[in-house]
Amino acid sequence: MKSEVCDKMFAESNRSYSHTTMNTGDKPFKCEVCDKLFGQSYTLKTHMRTHTGDKPFKCEVCYKMFVQSCTLKRHMMIHTGDKPFKCEVCGKLFAYSGHLKEHTIIHTREKLFKCEVCDKMFGRVSSLNVHMRTHITDRSYKCDICNKMFAHITNLRAHMRIHSGNKPYKCEFCNKMFAHNCTLKDHIRIHTGDKPFTCKVCNKMFGQNYTLKRHMRIHTGDKPFKCEVCNKMFRQSYIWKLHRRIHTGDMLFKCEVCNKLFAQISTLKNHMRIHNRDKPFKCEICDSNFRYSGNLKDHMSIHTKEKPIKCEVCHKMFRHVSHFNVHMRTHTMDRPYKCESCNKTFAQGCNLKTHMRIHTGVKPFRCEVCNKMFAQSSSLKSHTRIHTGDKPFKCEVCNKTFGHSYSLKRHMKVHAEDKPFKCEICIKMFRERCHLKKHLKIHAGDIQAQFKGEMHN
Repeated sequence: MKSEVCDKMFAESNRSYSHTTMNTGDKPFKCEVCDKLFGQSYTLKTHMRTHTGDKPFKCEVCYKMFVQSCTLKRHMMIHTGDKPFKCEVCGKLFAYSGHLKEHTIIHTREKLFKCEVCDKMFGRVSSLNVHMRTHITDRSYKCDICNKMFAHITNLRAHMRIHSGNKPYKCEFCNKMFAHNCTLKDHIRIHTGDKPFTCKVCNKMFGQNYTLKRHMRIHTGDKPFKCEVCNKMFRQSYIWKLHRRIHTGDMLFKCEVCNKLFAQISTLKNHMRIHNRDKPFKCEICDSNFRYSGNLKDHMSIHTKEKPIKCEVCHKMFRHVSHFNVHMRTHTMDRPYKCESCNKTFAQGCNLKTHMRIHTGVKPFRCEVCNKMFAQSSSLKSHTRIHTGDKPFKCEVCNKTFGHSYSLKRHMKVHAEDKPFKCEICIKMFRERCHLKKHLKIHAGDIQAQFKGEMHN
C-alpha cells in the first residue's frame, strides 16, 4: 500500500492511513470524555487510560504501575543505572535521549522553539509550553474548592493535589514524596549533583532554572519588586513581602533583650546571636567564627582571592555586588539615605541606622563584663579587648601588636619616612598631627616668656 503524501510503501492499509494522518495533521479520533483529538486510534486508547486510571504495565522491582510500556522501559533505567546517551562535548551520560537533547542546549546556546504568538524563542519545548499559557485566555476548568480556573484538565488535576495532599511521585534515593513530577525532577538533582543551568556571566552552575534567573539579577542589577509605600526596590519577592510588614506593622516576634520587633521567627533567632555572642559558622582554613552563614561565604573569598566584579570607572575589583553598588556612589556622589532629624545624608542604609542612635540614644550592645552599653557592635568588640587583652593587629615590621586597627595605622608611621606635618615656625617635620600640636606648645611657651620679659623691661 502506497502513501498518498510521500509515496512511502506499507504492507498494511491501516499503517498507510496512520502515516498519512501524521503528515496531514488530520485528527479523526476524538476522546468522548475531554474532546481531545488524536491522529491514531492507538494514541486515543492510550489516552483513555488517563480517564480510566488503568495502568497495565508493572515494574517487577518496585511494583510501580505505568500507562505505557515505553514509560516502564524508561523507568527501569532507574534500577539498572543504565545511561546509554552520552554528550559528545563533555562526556556526561544520560538515561534518556530527551535529557541529552536538553543538556546539549547548554553547549550550543540554541533556542529552537518559537512562540507563534509573540516570536519569543525557547531552548526547550517544555519552556515553550509553559510560556504558551500566558496567551491562553480560555480557562474552562474550575476547582470546586477554591474556584481557581485552568486552561487544561491536567492542570486542574495537578492543582487538586494541593487540596487532597496526594503526592504520587516518590524519590528513589530518599523516599520523599512530591505532588508534581517536575518538582521531583528538581529534587533529584540534589542527590545527583546535576547542575544543568549555567550563568553566562560568571559560569556559576545551578540545579534549577528559577535559581539561575534569580542569580542573574545580581549581574543585571534588576530589582523587579517595588514597595508601593516607599518605592524601595527588591531583587527577590520574599524579601519584598517581608519589607511590606514594616509598613503594615505586622511585626510578630519581639526580642526580650532590646525590644526590637521582627517579621519572622528565623530573623529573631539570627538577631539573638548578637546578644548571646553565638558564632556557629566556622572557617575551615583560618578557624574564624561567624554569626551568619552569609558572612562566612563572604569571608571565604578572602582565601580564594576572587574578585569577579569590576568598576568600569576606576577599574577597582570587588568580591560582592553589594560592595560594588556602594562603591559606585563614590563616583555618582549619590547619598540616598537621609536623616529626618538633622538632614545628614548617607550612602548606605546601615550607616543611617547607626547614625540615628545619636538622636535616639539607643545603645543595644552590652559588655558582659562591665555592663557598659554601646551604640555599635564594632565599638563593643573594641571595648571587649580591654578585658581580654586581645591584640589581633600586628605590625609586619617589628611584630608589635595592637588592640585596634587605628592604633596599628598610627604606629606604622614610625616606620614610614614620610612626615607630612610641618611646623611653620621652626620647619620641624612630624609624622602625626597630634605630635605637631604638642610641639607648638613649646613655641607658645617661648612666645609667652618673651612677652612677659618685654613687659618687665
